[in-house]
Amino acid sequence: MQLPNIKKFLTIKVVGRHAVSMLDIEVIEDPAAAEASLDPIRTRILRELVEPASATQLAAKVGLPRQKVNYHLKALERHGLVELVEERRKGNVTERVLRATAASYLISPVALASVAPDPRRFSDHFSAFWLLALASRTVQEMGKLISGAALARKKLASFAIDGEITFRSAAERAAFAEELGVAVTRLVDKYHDGGAAAVAGGGRKHRLVVVLHPALKTPSQTEKPADKDQSND
Repeated sequence: MQLPNIKKFLTIKVVGRHAVSMLDIEVIEDPAAAEASLDPIRTRILRELVEPASATQLAAKVGLPRQKVNYHLKALERHGLVELVEERRKGNVTERVLRATAASYLISPVALASVAPDPRRFSDHFSAFWLLALASRTVQEMGKLISGAALARKKLASFAIDGEITFRSAAERAAFAEELGVAVTRLVDKYHDGGAAAVAGGGRKHRLVVVLHPALKTPSQTEKPADKDQSND
């Protein structure tokens, strides 16, 4: 089963003698599919089904009756989140072996379209909510772009930078943000061609998003001062 509103990032794996598609990431846009994937039991089943298994095998892993597992499998299969790998005949019984369609799943904000954040609502570029709205839009657009590229059998040009930087003070952080903005603006002015000739000649518009936010603290960084003092004794 394949749903048009589930965007898929494709990797090929071999199961038995058959080559089958295994997705690195599946972006779910359908609200019903998103709801099905969020059920704790079904989430566990999806995790276990990175490797193909039957309902009987899954029942032993998740500690549920086979009939209960079958119920959840049918729901997941109905929404295109698991797929049939093979059928095995055992006496008068046909055993179905299924596998998750992806190793990981990401629910697109499109699934909550009526309340999805819109970057145009925010004018403060230092707002954390604006950053979240940009991230939301990135998930939506990349899901559609990768799906379109896969259908057209073309590669999708993308680029990202991920790193960490420690500032000595809030003032230095603000100075960095200002210099970064100036540098990016200079590069945009250098390479951007907004003329009609560029579009007619095959120019392609690209989205540019640069973000900066505090890194999440590790458990050791969130300890109380008293705890740290005791640990140093």
